[in-house]
Amino acid sequence: MTTTISLAGKNVLVTGATGGLGGAVVDAFVAAGAVVYVPSRRAVPVGAKAAPATDVTNESEVVALFAALPALWASVHVVGGFTMGPLLDTTLHDVNKQLDINFVSAFLCTREAARKMIGSGGGRIVNVASHAGETAPAQMAAYASSKAAVIALSRSAANELRTARVLVNAVAPTVIDTPANRAAMPNADRALWASPQSIASSIVWLCSTENESVSGSVVTVGG
Repeated sequence: MTTTISLAGKNVLVTGATGGLGGAVVDAFVAAGAVVYVPSRRAVPVGAKAAPATDVTNESEVVALFAALPALWASVHVVGGFTMGPLLDTTLHDVNKQLDINFVSAFLCTREAARKMIGSGGGRIVNVASHAGETAPAQMAAYASSKAAVIALSRSAANELRTARVLVNAVAPTVIDTPANRAAMPNADRALWASPQSIASSIVWLCSTENESVSGSVVTVGG
């Protein structure tokens, strides 16, 4: 990957870095010269540094993760999950599971990233939401609601942290063009899907020093 954005020497945390989107995000930051930290129980992507393995839905573990990191310029929260099904078949367990993996993880990481950045000259936070959080498709009540919460979190945090020069944004991809999604939807029209690389490029720009004022935005990536 080529990039004109330089983040040379800047420390960046990426959660969910071993997934279909997360790997592309790590690659984009490494290409920009960032020092990328990845909390994972698996082998970290090439060019990244290992951070303590963390359950990002567990408050004490997230607090410990950020305490163990050096000063951060950017924190990108890719971890997430997906489910769909008719409203009448959706259980409270389904809802809570989506809220935990999508919203609670983003909330805890956003809060601790902000704590790390306030007073250090500023920083950048990006949460990965979903276009479904804006459009609320049928049969996605639990998923869309959890991603809508991520969008609200990002906007509220942006309003609160602007004076501390911490810019907070969300990206809202359409269907992401990953091998897993291709296998799950073999007959789908992929023309409007979002490539991991295009999403990663948007995230890197939002986290760059070129972004001096964009905060509280939800960037839709894909058709």
